[in-house]
Amino acid sequence: MSEITIAESAGFCFGVDRAVKMVYNELGKNTRVATLGPIIHNQDVVNDMLAKGARVIDSVDELEPDETVVIRSHGVGRDVYEQIEARGNRMIDATCPFVSRIHKIVAEMSEKGYLVFIAGDALHPEVQGTVGHCSQKPAVFKDNYELNDIFAKSGNIFKKPLAFVAQTTYNINIWQECLKMIPKDDPNIIVYDTICNATEKRQTDAAELARRSDIMLVVGGKHSSNTVKLSEVCSRYCKTYHIENSDELSALKLPDAGKIGITAGASTPAHIIKEVFLAMSEYENNITNPEEEVFDEAAIDKSFKKIHTGEKVKGIVVSVGNAEITVDLGTKHTGYVKLEDLTDDPSKKPADLVSVGDEIDLIVIKVNDAEGTAALSRRKVEEQEGYEKIMKAKEEGTVLEGVVQHIVNKGVTLNVYGVRVFIPASQTGLPRGAELDSLLKQKVQFKIIEVTEGRKRAVGSIREVLNAQKEEAKAKFWDDAEVGKTYVGKVKSLTSFGAFVDLGGIDGMVHISELSWKRIKHPSEVVSVGDTLEVYIKDLDREANRISLGFKKAEDNPWEIFMSNYKVGDVVKATIVSTTSFGAFAQIIDGVDGLIHISQLADKKVENVKDVVSVGDEVDVKIIDIDSDSKRISISMRALLENDEAEDNSDADEVVYSSEEKSEDEE
Repeated sequence: MSEITIAESAGFCFGVDRAVKMVYNELGKNTRVATLGPIIHNQDVVNDMLAKGARVIDSVDELEPDETVVIRSHGVGRDVYEQIEARGNRMIDATCPFVSRIHKIVAEMSEKGYLVFIAGDALHPEVQGTVGHCSQKPAVFKDNYELNDIFAKSGNIFKKPLAFVAQTTYNINIWQECLKMIPKDDPNIIVYDTICNATEKRQTDAAELARRSDIMLVVGGKHSSNTVKLSEVCSRYCKTYHIENSDELSALKLPDAGKIGITAGASTPAHIIKEVFLAMSEYENNITNPEEEVFDEAAIDKSFKKIHTGEKVKGIVVSVGNAEITVDLGTKHTGYVKLEDLTDDPSKKPADLVSVGDEIDLIVIKVNDAEGTAALSRRKVEEQEGYEKIMKAKEEGTVLEGVVQHIVNKGVTLNVYGVRVFIPASQTGLPRGAELDSLLKQKVQFKIIEVTEGRKRAVGSIREVLNAQKEEAKAKFWDDAEVGKTYVGKVKSLTSFGAFVDLGGIDGMVHISELSWKRIKHPSEVVSVGDTLEVYIKDLDREANRISLGFKKAEDNPWEIFMSNYKVGDVVKATIVSTTSFGAFAQIIDGVDGLIHISQLADKKVENVKDVVSVGDEVDVKIIDIDSDSKRISISMRALLENDEAEDNSDADEVVYSSEEKSEDEE
């Protein structure tokens, strides 16, 4: 009796499975579905879809008005999307995400002027779709020999920037040969790893099984590229038969074999693989009565359900310990989740997180088929989900929030959704050379500006958020701004001619003359950087984005204070602040000076003002005149002298000055 073994990875890949489910989902809703080409290289599945009402069309022109068109996992060129949009039909894009990534790469690189090289079958729908995303004609080669011909015929090819991609189902061994021909360490050459991981593993597992088998059965559509490549891989090691389903087995004359291996292409459903397995088992056991039940169907189903490292699975918690939990995966494996793979919180115990009977999502870390165990991780699921959220945040420009955890070389790091985000110093929003320590343990808002695929690392920017907030604040300010409106802002900087005030994303300037009612030589005499000021808009220049601010308040106007508290005839104390040839100016209150004319300094004739008073002297004076229009005040010392109360008052009335018109030519 022969030993029959199924390859570790066989059958539906993620992209094909996703596309098939999309079609069946629409058919289940009684949608009229038309697939652009066979949704899968498996006639059994296609026939079933046709029986349920689907149509297969070869071009967009065949679409009927009320049909929903499904783009298969192979993808299509940009022109097809445009044709569908022009017709107005509803579209479901089932392009495999791995293929979509190639489309993005070739579109971007060809736009940048790179000559794109595509390794694959030029007639394959996936390659044709990829070509349709290049803005410049790419070079398509099927193997290393064709690549060598292209290089030989284009002597100056390496003077151009080149970008290399491969069909997702491309033969890995041939790809390795191609890579040997591409110059390494050339900054103008970029090679992308685009062969699907599932394809690589499927081919590797098939080759390994073929090495230890006498014959191999490769199950899948005759037109399936990845199935044909599987057959090619296996045929290197043993006699190989490519079949579409179990019906073809009866026509084969299989030689006696001690070990038989079975693998299947990405377009082969599990039930077809199972039928081949059962048919081969019946053949080996010489079963002639098809109604005789020999196998436990449930047991076969269970053995068929394989799990692989990196796969996302669901498990039912069956026991909860202090250091780990046990889960039922619905396979022959017993799943274990260690505490460190359950949570990154050291204060938590398994019982704090899950209970028996809970269904949880897990990632397979390691499978031990010999022992029937599988090591699993819940943390990796959260990290994966977090990574997907990070990717989405980058695509949508979402503002995220997090606490800065570490100061590292040239930046800071934080953790969001379980993903490490690095923010370079240049993106922190701090001034050049500023200490990054000020951000440690601080909650910050940021955007994702770069994501490193594979390493699950991201780069963020606080500065982009701050800039966006400033622009938003500016727009809001100009919408609401009007002369006379009051704002509270912080002094941002000082110059010799004024102070710049941050009004919340936009700056305005308070001229030095508007900072104080007194004469000042520099704004620092009144305000400092960081001070909070209440200011009002004096003038707006929307075209130049200039805002003139006022700070002096009317109620603080020294002249108004003086007029409210003093009148002609009042006797006050005043301080001499300057002297001139015609008299002395004395400060009555802060900001208001009066003139003591030379004739009002004494009850006798004065030849030199400095003979009577000096700067800094405090003297008693009488207010003898107030000119409110010119803001001029006349004061007299002579009027207070008992013997000269009535002498020459008219002299003082003739020459009256304000403190603002004092001569700089002091004696």
